[in-house]
Amino acid sequence: MVYARFVKRRAKAHDLIEQGQVRLNRTRVEKPAHVVKADDVLTIALGGTVRVVKVLDEAERRGSASAAQALYVEISPAEKQNAHPELLC
Repeated sequence: MVYARFVKRRAKAHDLIEQGQVRLNRTRVEKPAHVVKADDVLTIALGGTVRVVKVLDEAERRGSASAAQALYVEISPAEKQNAHPELLC
């Protein structure tokens, strides 16, 4: 989560996991050292919103913002897609 820039510090990522705010493939993450790999889906409750992302690649270290964005793709929750059907035309 730090390498992909969802949070700035490892301590914040640890806190989110301990509070049950992170799920991996629909299962609550219990340990901060849990391995995340390509094609996994992360659900993160962060800052009053829920982000659902599909992991595309792994990183060995924290890089630039553009490098971090290349690690995942946002997946829109079904509620957002169905919230305003008139806008989908």
